[in-house]
Amino acid sequence: MSKPIVAIVGRPNVGKSTFFNAMAGDEISIVKDTPGVTRDRIYADVSWLDMDFTLVDTGGIEPDSNDIILSQMRDQAQIAIDTADVIIFMTDIRQGLVDADDKVADMLRRSGKPIVLAVNKTDNFQKLMADVYEFYNLGLGDPIPVSSTNKLGFGDLLDTVTSYFDRTYLDEEEDERPHIAIIGKPNVGKSSIVNALAGENRVIVSDIPGTTRDAIDTVVKHDDKEYVFIDTAGLRRKSKIKEELERYSIIRAVSAVERADVVLMVISAEEGVTEQDAKIAGIAHERGKGVIIVVNKWDAIEKDDKTIYRYTEKIRQTLSFMPYARLLFVSAKTGQRLDKVFDLVDVVIENHSRRIQTGVINEIISEATAMNQPPSDKGKRLKIFYTTQVAVKPPTFVIFVNDKELMHFSYMRYLENKIREAFGFEGTPIKLLIRERTKKD
Repeated sequence: MSKPIVAIVGRPNVGKSTFFNAMAGDEISIVKDTPGVTRDRIYADVSWLDMDFTLVDTGGIEPDSNDIILSQMRDQAQIAIDTADVIIFMTDIRQGLVDADDKVADMLRRSGKPIVLAVNKTDNFQKLMADVYEFYNLGLGDPIPVSSTNKLGFGDLLDTVTSYFDRTYLDEEEDERPHIAIIGKPNVGKSSIVNALAGENRVIVSDIPGTTRDAIDTVVKHDDKEYVFIDTAGLRRKSKIKEELERYSIIRAVSAVERADVVLMVISAEEGVTEQDAKIAGIAHERGKGVIIVVNKWDAIEKDDKTIYRYTEKIRQTLSFMPYARLLFVSAKTGQRLDKVFDLVDVVIENHSRRIQTGVINEIISEATAMNQPPSDKGKRLKIFYTTQVAVKPPTFVIFVNDKELMHFSYMRYLENKIREAFGFEGTPIKLLIRERTKKD
């Protein structure tokens, strides 16, 4: 099951992005004293005590605005609300309770989701508590005072937020069937691929409350084996601006990827690979998932003997951070090469879970260092003492060295390439963690 999703919503300029950045530990959202500056939902993985969750920052909601940017931000916020397990409704004590807060509160109540009311910019609890009580008028329960700038009140807020999380899944048996998330921009043919793969072999189509978040789980049987496809295609929104429409795909992709063993990143052959594709694919890469890049609508383009090579080169260039991803050119319309999806999924899952014996991995690293000496700096050379695999999904290796500052990125890439040459690991990222250790140790 995926991590719970918590969306921060509220009017523009109440301090949502400042709170988000404080929680994420990095200035991910743009903070500027201008309403409407955060135009995209942005997400970050956050931990509080024993709970991990995904925090989503949204653009401000202006309920009655006809401004096209504010209107699009309102649509984006609505998608975040639809996707979230818990909503933090952020208000501003300096502005006080305003009419727009009531309208946003009505919008949130209709969602049926748990709502935690935060009163931001409460920089002095003793002096300002009387002003906090005014927010009881929203009818959303106890208002919780916080100061995003000073990081005050976060504990009480997060205790309340996490109290709504469904922890029953911790005791559930894990579903051993392969879970495959299908992600990508709108109109690339994600639903068509699922329908074509399912064909007459569709076993179950279910919309599981609280887990799928508008992603449809389709169970497909192939060669007596069941595969669960998580289709995120149901996110289309009417919009005149294509760029804004594409941004809607990000947060739904996050929740689908969290639940998946393998990710099918779907790209349209007609449009070609774009930077937006790179952003969406990056979600799977960051979470260490196995990836298959599926180029759909391959039947719709004119081809010569070099077309596939040009497409491959362009995709590898734009998605250079995932050279391990398998590449498949298909047509959901004609069924061309779609049957290969199942074989590739099996290969990627096997590689994603592969374990290498400690003795064998150390032999490979020793050969690699003999062929290409480790880097040195000011007369001090990097020494690699020992390597061991510590995890799978994705395969993760710890390399013990004398000084991790000497381990250049280029040499890490070299070692990764040598590991891949020896063991394949097609379709899956691998992680190399560098730890310092003296020879005496």
